[in-house]
Amino acid sequence: MKRILLILTITTLIGCKSVNSPTISDDKIEGVASFKGQQVTGLSISDQGRIFVNFPRWRKAVVNSVVEIDKNGISHAFPDKNWNSWEIGQAQKDLVFIAVQSVIASEDELYVLDTRNPLFKGVLDNPRVFVFDLETQILKRTYIFQEDSFHQDSYINDLRIDKKKGKAYFTDSGHAGLVVLDLVDGTTKRVLDNHYSTLAEKDYLIIKGNKWNNTVHSDGIALDLENDQLYYHSLTGYNLYAIPTDVLINGTQEDIQKEVKLIKKTPAPDGMLFDSKGNLYFADLENQKIMKLNISSGKMNTFAEGEKIKWADTFSIYKNALYYTNSRINEINGPITDMEFSINKIILN
Repeated sequence: MKRILLILTITTLIGCKSVNSPTISDDKIEGVASFKGQQVTGLSISDQGRIFVNFPRWRKAVVNSVVEIDKNGISHAFPDKNWNSWEIGQAQKDLVFIAVQSVIASEDELYVLDTRNPLFKGVLDNPRVFVFDLETQILKRTYIFQEDSFHQDSYINDLRIDKKKGKAYFTDSGHAGLVVLDLVDGTTKRVLDNHYSTLAEKDYLIIKGNKWNNTVHSDGIALDLENDQLYYHSLTGYNLYAIPTDVLINGTQEDIQKEVKLIKKTPAPDGMLFDSKGNLYFADLENQKIMKLNISSGKMNTFAEGEKIKWADTFSIYKNALYYTNSRINEINGPITDMEFSINKIILN
């Protein structure tokens, strides 16, 4: 009897082991493009395979805020050089990028999130989203955040577009909270302001044995369109939260706070993204990994790890490949002139 149980146990363990795909290492990670002295954060790939990235205004000498990467890996200012011409010290203008943090391609449009907060010294004027027609590269609309939806120290960090509900959702990593934008009338609503679920849990991370001191509130955001749930996570924290989008849109502030759910303890991430199978991808910043969490089963495993993962910042999926940016935020303690920042991709199973 003991022998039979032992055989059954071994068989079960082998079966369980085969279910999980092996962790992907550096040799299976492909380079797509790299940028010397230009720190990339945001990334989005359109339905036609066009690659867009952005470079935040965290320092001087940012050549372009938004670029499109062609098939040869060459960068081209998007939509043109004039939009990317603003420099530190100039007066703020309406039709230029000042401090772009994220880009999102959705159907035939590109949404460009401008924090209007260069150098983290406070917003110069209202954060905004520029929407460009991808066919003509012409500006279609500008959404300007209302005064009561941001703070002077806000850094509106990332966004997700919900065409089904006619909304866009944002995280604020500078002053903890979320913002809901109505894509029809352009109004904005701030929710979960300084709520425990949007606040940072720590003021540092330990990366490769080194302490990275910083306090970063609600940052990563991911939209589950199948189940109408918005997921979000502080960067210096280990708790993943979610809330129904219907509540975010229609609920009172009290309703919204009551519906926040803790989903799981996770590693500290930056950006997050769902695939079509209900898997959530995000970085484990402290261990140079990319994690994969199946929301339905709750199973979480290491999807990829290695030296080609250096602060995986933002993700995009196109034709069964996961693309991500390496922003190397923890490595920077001076000029970045000689540093390389990259876009990599991994074929999904």
